[in-house]
Amino acid sequence: MNEHDLLLHRINLLEFHQRLLIKLLSHPNNDFYRLIIENGLSEREVNNFYRLCDELTVKLAEQKAEGFVHFHPLLNQLSAGLPAHLKLEEVVKACLQQRLFEPLFMELRKYL
Repeated sequence: MNEHDLLLHRINLLEFHQRLLIKLLSHPNNDFYRLIIENGLSEREVNNFYRLCDELTVKLAEQKAEGFVHFHPLLNQLSAGLPAHLKLEEVVKACLQQRLFEPLFMELRKYL
């Protein structure tokens, strides 16, 4: 990555974090946004996380419909898909607090 690309990447990251900070001003308990900023996650990393959570939510619904009662493999998939600097327990807690993917994280919280 050359200097120009690096600078552009940093500007995009700052703009993304600034948008989240504005949201935090009106909702200071949005812990997941706080985690994103504190860990320097990019918008792409966050979008990948949201996509993973969407997929896991669908799998959870399908497995429940099929009569599954243990969802530990979904927790493993989430853990494997997290950006390296995030801790699984913090993510689950922050997402529940912020009411993101609630059915999924309420179920996964049982396995922590």
